[in-house]
Amino acid sequence: MRVAVVGAGVSGLAATKCCLDEGLEPTCFEQSQDIGGLWRYTEHIEAGRPSLYPSVISNTSKEMSAFSDFPFPEHFPVFLPNALLLDYLRRYAERFSLREHIKFGTTVVSIRKRPDFATTGQWDVVTEAGGKQTSDVFDAVMVCSGNFWEPSLPLQCFPGIERFRGQYFHSRQYKHPDVFQGKRVLVVGMGNSGVDIAVEASRVAAKVIISTSRGAWLLSRVFEHGYPWDMILNTRFMTLIKTNLPGPLSWWFINYKVNQWFNHENYGLQPERSWLVREPVLNDDLPSYILTGRITIKPGVKEFKDNSVLFHNCPEEEPIDIVVFCTGYNVSFPFLEESVVRVENKHASLYKYVFPTHLQKPTLAVLGLIKPLGSITPVAEMQARWVSRVFKGLCQLPSQSIMEKEVNEQKKNKVRWFGLTFDEVLKTEWLVYLDTLASFIGAKPSVLGLLCTDPWLALTIFFGPCSSYQFRLGGPGRWEGARQAILTQWDRVLKPTRTRVPAGSSSSFPSLLIVVGFLLLLAAVIFGFQ
Repeated sequence: MRVAVVGAGVSGLAATKCCLDEGLEPTCFEQSQDIGGLWRYTEHIEAGRPSLYPSVISNTSKEMSAFSDFPFPEHFPVFLPNALLLDYLRRYAERFSLREHIKFGTTVVSIRKRPDFATTGQWDVVTEAGGKQTSDVFDAVMVCSGNFWEPSLPLQCFPGIERFRGQYFHSRQYKHPDVFQGKRVLVVGMGNSGVDIAVEASRVAAKVIISTSRGAWLLSRVFEHGYPWDMILNTRFMTLIKTNLPGPLSWWFINYKVNQWFNHENYGLQPERSWLVREPVLNDDLPSYILTGRITIKPGVKEFKDNSVLFHNCPEEEPIDIVVFCTGYNVSFPFLEESVVRVENKHASLYKYVFPTHLQKPTLAVLGLIKPLGSITPVAEMQARWVSRVFKGLCQLPSQSIMEKEVNEQKKNKVRWFGLTFDEVLKTEWLVYLDTLASFIGAKPSVLGLLCTDPWLALTIFFGPCSSYQFRLGGPGRWEGARQAILTQWDRVLKPTRTRVPAGSSSSFPSLLIVVGFLLLLAAVIFGFQ
């Protein structure tokens, strides 16, 4: 079975590898000359590719960002500069011999159903390389082109921008802070890029303002007791609490956790509707930069003037020289017909964020088009494992009506759960989603079963970080090294930081937690969480 994979970033590499695991024949088309996608830095902005600024560091830790059968080298830092993350992807491609299945410098021009699609499910894929177009027939398609290359710049939402005499640009164009030297800078939007750019700008600019209409929860990479935030928050135990407590208690718990570092209200960051769970922003510097006056937080922009800006509920104009719009990206598939993947309000209607619901044959899937509250790497890989088995006929999808009903319900629930944002329906609970897909392919670990056969591993899986190795303990694609990888994950976290003293083995669990572990685990089973 021939499978076309569009893009050789994180999702594309995972898709190619999973196809090979299932005995399929993948051909990956990458328009640039190398792998890496978002994580490959280039000084110049390339059309159709994500653009990275050189200081970008991963927001998720290496143990929580690893492919499920390929841990990061133990000497790599816990949070990775983009160059090291690209190095890891290259090691992955080499380890599983993926490069020989990738056609570099090849752009996918169009993907169209063949006339006999209703019976064969096949696609005509037209590609272009060196100015020459080629058409090939594929039995299935995995779209891994990402959603960080077409900037969303809704200037119509900013009255007066047409008469603003200063400079403005989208965050995609940002590379170095030199452009802000001695300037008065306004950053519109408070996502991860917005805060990163504001912090960098404040080191050289005369003044930096962040404008946010809704606020945000802020997390530091360095969390409780100095451990990585996601290794503390993304556990089965914590997910059990978040998903099973009554709404008000769950909201109180999340408010309590995010305000442990500092009181968001005192810093002007408290989300406007704080009872709605929002995607947190990861930054280690912003609170201290607010304290020292380097950065000021303001509400949403009301109007631009010639050389200044007015904010809502603020009578005074603020003089501004440069505006950086950190307003996100559009979801776009220029090589697909609109009828194949329907995109509306920046959202593609896809079953489990992967499959179009209306195709006669489930032979096209979109990977990585999701914003989990955790690393995208294990999610994209799990999607690829599921999709490759659907393509092979080993997993079946529900009927069209059932899938469409779930997609519509999903939209309603996400609006209620996360609030209205640019991409509200792309956000989802990380572990719940992983478990759902893992259960489709028979790779979800049974905590209760392990409690009887391997109690230490069961406790580690339940109370410890939900690293992706858990999904290789059994089922298809079982990896012999999974158990060892889970039990040594904290050693790989401590190795690059304990550089003055020997890095002995360590555990993140307090002794008391181990003592009461069995009782809490049984309580979890009662909740129905296994």
